[in-house]
Amino acid sequence: MTWALDHLGEILLRAREHAWLAGLPLLLGLLIALPLGWLAARTRWARGPLLTVTGLLYTIPSLALFILLPLVIPTRTLDPANVIVAMTIYSVALLVRAVADALGSVSAATRQAAIAMGYGGLGRFLAVDLPLGVPVLAAGLRVAAVSNVSIVSVSSLVGISQLGHYLTEGYDRTFATEVWVGIVACVLLALVFDLVILGIARAATPWTRASA
Repeated sequence: MTWALDHLGEILLRAREHAWLAGLPLLLGLLIALPLGWLAARTRWARGPLLTVTGLLYTIPSLALFILLPLVIPTRTLDPANVIVAMTIYSVALLVRAVADALGSVSAATRQAAIAMGYGGLGRFLAVDLPLGVPVLAAGLRVAAVSNVSIVSVSSLVGISQLGHYLTEGYDRTFATEVWVGIVACVLLALVFDLVILGIARAATPWTRASA
């Protein structure tokens, strides 16, 4: 406990770096997953291939992806941008299915009512399908956020500064306190992400509170 208090400033700095490396890819992944998930939900022939390909992306080992990406894109292994690209890939892998399931959760009757009211195409997607799919989408985002926080910690093995530093350095020094600081800090950060997503989903669906 004393060690953690003595290094509190450094821990908070690494927590901010960790939150950036996990949070930005979550937003980028959502932006990419929205049109792909919409296509998977609307086009039966595209659903299988899209979900299969994006699902396979998640099976790529994170350490291997961090090392191999600089061979494909103009980044360096020790560049945080390398981690952001890798985490965006993982976010897309999880969120395409979440978006497709969220849009699929909207009943056909609701869609028909929206069409009868004059909504079409993009307008219905933004005003009806997406808002009503928020609870399902939020569940997918929560899983992706916790996954990102966990996987980002692996990037400490290639020298990226974040909370995973305490796991690797504590292990190398056989210093259990530092390892526990890294574990607890990662868990707390994942909890913060989870609560933020829950709060945004709750604010975006006021009708669920009214019905309750």
